[in-house]
Amino acid sequence: MNDGQCGNGNVLVVEDDSSLNQLVGAYVELAGFDYRSALDGQSALRSANEQRPLLVILDLMLPDMDGFEVCRQLKSKPQTASVPVLMLTAMTQDESRRKGLECGAAAYMTKPFDPDELMNAIRRISNGSSPNGSSQ
Repeated sequence: MNDGQCGNGNVLVVEDDSSLNQLVGAYVELAGFDYRSALDGQSALRSANEQRPLLVILDLMLPDMDGFEVCRQLKSKPQTASVPVLMLTAMTQDESRRKGLECGAAAYMTKPFDPDELMNAIRRISNGSSPNGSSQ
């Protein structure tokens, strides 16, 4: 039975491209964390409620709902409200970045991403440190 704690430092990767999901998951593991996968928003919300992650890495363009809505729903539920969200997306517009941070994301990174930068952001955010804004 899940007690709502972070468990073994699991990171939930929400990305509908399964190859990219696995690639990001490999970097999560290289950063020293367990990796869980969701390919759409509903699966992500269900997974986060079943076992509270340490961090959610969230794409914005998902098949069933956009990442902004997933983030808003995570932040609106007591069990997941304090889980940091790192948005990792191809959307590079300033408006998307602003909207992501306004809906509660701890950081906003764009694709293509630098693997070392991603792993450093995962470590900083999971340790409760500010990721120093966002990157392009």
